[in-house]
Amino acid sequence: MILKAKERGNAPQLAQYLMSMRDNEHVELHELRGFVSDDLDAAFKEAEAIASQTKCKNHLFSMSLNPPEGAHVSREDFERAVDQIEGKLGLDDHARALVFHEKEGRRHAHAVWSRIDSDEMRAKNMSFYKQKLMDVSRDLYLEHGWDMPKGMIDRSMRNPLNFSRAEWQQANRSKQDPKMIKAAFQECWKNSDGTDALKASLEEKGFFLAKGDRRDVVAVDVRGETYSLSRWAGVKAKDVRERIPDAEFLSSVQDTKAHIASRMTDQLKSYLKEVDAGYRRASPALEMKRQQLQARHGEERKAETQRIAQREQREMQNRASRLPKGFSGIWSRITGKLSKIKSQNEMEALQSWQRDRAEKDRLIQRQLDERQRLQQQIKKMRETRAQEVAQIRSEIAAYIAMKRGDVPSLNKRAQSNEQAKSNMRRRERQSADRQRKRERTRSRGDDLGRER
Repeated sequence: MILKAKERGNAPQLAQYLMSMRDNEHVELHELRGFVSDDLDAAFKEAEAIASQTKCKNHLFSMSLNPPEGAHVSREDFERAVDQIEGKLGLDDHARALVFHEKEGRRHAHAVWSRIDSDEMRAKNMSFYKQKLMDVSRDLYLEHGWDMPKGMIDRSMRNPLNFSRAEWQQANRSKQDPKMIKAAFQECWKNSDGTDALKASLEEKGFFLAKGDRRDVVAVDVRGETYSLSRWAGVKAKDVRERIPDAEFLSSVQDTKAHIASRMTDQLKSYLKEVDAGYRRASPALEMKRQQLQARHGEERKAETQRIAQREQREMQNRASRLPKGFSGIWSRITGKLSKIKSQNEMEALQSWQRDRAEKDRLIQRQLDERQRLQQQIKKMRETRAQEVAQIRSEIAAYIAMKRGDVPSLNKRAQSNEQAKSNMRRRERQSADRQRKRERTRSRGDDLGRER
C-alpha cells in the first residue's frame, strides 16, 4: 500500500477537497474520532481553533493510503493500516478523520490527524515520518502478499519514468501518455553526445529544440506544447548547458512553433483532426456509461443503507421487547435473568453490526469490479489513441527529414524500419530459444540429482 503524507494547515480547504465529488465517483466519511462535531468541515474548524492557541501553523497531518491496482481491500484492512500508522507515528490519542474515495474502479483512503495534543497544547513532532511510513508500507505489502514495487526493495531500482504532478498535467493537456513522452526524452538524451545528435534524435520523435524564456533549452512538439528538456530528460540544468553550450543560437519558442507549423502538411493535420474526432465520438459514449454506472451504484448504496437501517430498527425493537417490565423486571434483576438478557442483546448487536459492515463491503466490492471492467475499456481507448498520435508524430518527423534531404523517400524509411523490426523479432526468438535450452538443461540436472 503506497502511503503519502505531509504536514499542512488550511483546514477548510482540506475538508472541502476530501468531501468533493469533482474528481471522485463516490465519497464516504467513514470515521470522526476525538471531535465534537459529526461533520468534517466543522470538525476541522475545531482542530483549527485549538491550533490557533499554539504557534503551530501546519497543525494537520494528512495522508493517503493507495492499495495496489486490483487489490481487494476491506474497511477492516484500511482501519488496521491506519491504526498501525498512527501507532508508528505516536498519534494514538490524537483526533482523527478517515474518508474513503472511489475513482475509476479503485478505492483509496485519506486519514487526517490533528497534531495538537489538547492536554499539553503542543504539536506532535513528526520527525522522520517518511522513513517510518516506508517501513509500514513494506509491512503492509508483505502482510497482504502483494507484489512489492522494486523501489521499496532497493532505491536504485526505482522506475526511471516517474514524473511530477506538473509533468502529468502538462501531458494531459496534450492528451499523451506521460510515460511515453518521458521515455522518448530520456532515450534521445542517452543516445546523443552533442547538440546536433540530440537535435536530430528529438526531431525523429517530433520534438524540436528551442531557447526558452525562463529556461536555457526547451523542446516544442508538433502541437506547440513546450517541455523543459532537463525535467523531462531527468538531468540537471548544468548537464544541459554542457551538452548544448551554444543554446543562445537556438530559435525562440515562437519562431520554432512557426517553423513547425510551416512544415506540417495539410494531410497530416487532417490525420490528427480525424484522430481527435474519433476520440471525441468514443469518449462521450464511455463517459455516459460511466455516469450511468455511478448513478446506479449510488442508488444501490442508498437502498442498501435504508434496508440495513430498517432491519437494524426491527432488531433493536425485538431485543428491547425481551427486557421484562414492571414487577417482572424487578424480579429478573434480583435473579440475574436481566443480566443474561442484556448480555445476549449486546452479543447479537455486535454480530449484527459486523454482518452489516460485511454486506456493505460486498456491495462496494461488486461495484468496484464492475467499474474496473468499464475502466479497462476507457484505458484501451486512451492507449489506442496515444499510439495513433505517436505514429502520426513519427510520420511528421519523417516528412521533415525528407524535405531536408536526410532520406530520399518515406518508403525507404518505412522499409528500413520494417527491417529493424524484423531484426528485433529474430533476436527475440533467438533469446527465447536459448532460454528454453537452459531450462531443459537445468531440468535434466534436477532429475539426475533426485535419482542420486
